[in-house]
Amino acid sequence: MKILVTGFDPFGTDKVNPAIEAVKKLPDEIEGAQIIKVEIPTIFNKCAEVVHQAILDNKPDYVLDIGQAGGRFALTPERVAINFDDGRIADNAGFQPRNQPIHEDGQNAYFTQLPVKAMAQAVIDAGIPSLVSTTAGTYVCNHIMYQVQYMIDKEFPDLKAGFMHIPFLPNQVLNRPDTPCLSLADDVTGITAAISAIVKYDGKGDLAAIGGSLN
Repeated sequence: MKILVTGFDPFGTDKVNPAIEAVKKLPDEIEGAQIIKVEIPTIFNKCAEVVHQAILDNKPDYVLDIGQAGGRFALTPERVAINFDDGRIADNAGFQPRNQPIHEDGQNAYFTQLPVKAMAQAVIDAGIPSLVSTTAGTYVCNHIMYQVQYMIDKEFPDLKAGFMHIPFLPNQVLNRPDTPCLSLADDVTGITAAISAIVKYDGKGDLAAIGGSLN
């Protein structure tokens, strides 16, 4: 089994992005699965081009994209991506889409094929906070999650994919009072646990556990 794991480069005012820093430190093999690591740009559309090429080059069974979610305290596997770009800030190329669809011929939303409840439970079992999220936002993180699902819909029907957000690193919150963070070591431990769950639940659906959100 091959799992393509991507991480975004730094964006906005931050000089580091925990996503790519954690991805680079992942083991090359997890539960027997080969881990292929790729850095992607925080740029609408361009990030999808890079991932598309990586899929063609490596022919993975799964894709897991990792992104930063400043303000969240936990690792959050995402359940759904929406066909909507609305940039709160410009991307690294200076592009800032407003209220526009990602693909005119795409579905309004796509659900992940990953076992998100099992992933969250595995991260918790590893001693790291985690919960399933039902919003990946409207910035480049949601964009790449949607784009890969669109690729599955139109081109790679056997591929399974999803997205997981991770919090700020400690050095990113020095001037952000009361903002949660996790160490890079915890990020790596958590992502590794989540990938282990992907492998273990391959072909088995998801964990039958209570989940969801009250708001």
